[in-house]
Amino acid sequence: MPIDDDDPRMAFLRKELEEALATNNSLEKENLELKQEVYRLKAQVSALKAHDNERKSILWKKLQNSMDSTNAERFQQKATVLPDIAVKKPAVESLKPAEGYLESVAEKAKPSRVPQPPLPPQPPLPKQTTSAPSHKVYDEYKVPSPTAPPPPPPLPRNLLAPSKAVRRVPEVMEFYRSLMKRDAQKDNTTSPRGTSPVLNPRNMIGEIENRSTHLLAIKSNVETQGEFINSLTRAVEAAAFTDMTDVEAFVKWLDGELSSLVDERAVLRHFSQWPERKADALREAAFSYRDLKNLESEVLSFKDNPKQLLTQSLRRMEALQDRLETSVNNIERMREGSSKRYREFRIPCEWMLDTGVIGQMKLSSLTLAKAYMRRVTKELQYKECSQEEALLLQGVRFALRIHQFAGGYDAETKHAFDELRKVGTAQQKP
Repeated sequence: MPIDDDDPRMAFLRKELEEALATNNSLEKENLELKQEVYRLKAQVSALKAHDNERKSILWKKLQNSMDSTNAERFQQKATVLPDIAVKKPAVESLKPAEGYLESVAEKAKPSRVPQPPLPPQPPLPKQTTSAPSHKVYDEYKVPSPTAPPPPPPLPRNLLAPSKAVRRVPEVMEFYRSLMKRDAQKDNTTSPRGTSPVLNPRNMIGEIENRSTHLLAIKSNVETQGEFINSLTRAVEAAAFTDMTDVEAFVKWLDGELSSLVDERAVLRHFSQWPERKADALREAAFSYRDLKNLESEVLSFKDNPKQLLTQSLRRMEALQDRLETSVNNIERMREGSSKRYREFRIPCEWMLDTGVIGQMKLSSLTLAKAYMRRVTKELQYKECSQEEALLLQGVRFALRIHQFAGGYDAETKHAFDELRKVGTAQQKP
């Protein structure tokens, strides 16, 4: 039986269809917004990874320096202790002012932890500022000079006697590991409900065994570095820039200052006034800008090696162009969302436009186009190539790719293309 247009069922179906279309449109819009957010977060993660690698290298260098200074200190302490072993009483009496000496030295070292806030848009150089808060403290505690008091004497025997009864028992750790392996096997075979009571003791043992020293160091930083972090907070909040080179210098200075903390994220979490969003935005902008400039200089300085095989040479240029296009596309995807945050925090964002660094990156690809077409032209002119048509097509395809990416050719690139087209046209004639 046919259904009329005025049938209530038709009206109901139309209404459902309209609602479904409206829901579909809203979901597509939300999906587009989520994709833009994913691109932005990926760029932020890559920037944070680069920052983490730099911090690891800085901490590793500081650890090496501290180990070297510790070894030198122990060596000189042994040299001063050996002559004083025979005379115990005078040595003990002469060591009484040592505590007061260390306290006075510590009091002198405290103010050096507070850095001078930078004056934007020209912050202090990172090397000069980072070394000031850390090395001054370490220099106060270096090996004592000839006028300093000798090191403390060994403890009396009656105090050392109880320690002889305490010895390390390796079997405890072995038994603990065997239990942990057994629990891990049970986790794979039993339900989570049956293994839940074991989770809390295991976490407690892990905290006591692996992180107790780390947590104590974080707590010490939170208690002693308050003024230091407050000064950095004021510097970050007051930072305003018009040039990305100033942003790079400021971020380098800030990372050097924060590297003196045991764990930057864990310590700063205890300071609610720390401008985390602005600090992350500054780092993201600085690292993205630096990566683009480094890639641009690498492309502009590219020179083809005529002694290299043709396939290897062309593959190098294609890989460099792939990196160039990927970097530019990532910036263009996150440009709208990132530019809003950068304006909010007074960070330059003009470099993300086609009139800024992005435009320079696109023009730098012409260097690769010229080198690519000249290499293909040379191969077609002076060498007998078994696949001339395929090589010619490959060269023209790469030339078109960069033409679309850069938006055109300059005079030199146009001349290189004309030479390639002349050789290709001559070979196609019978």
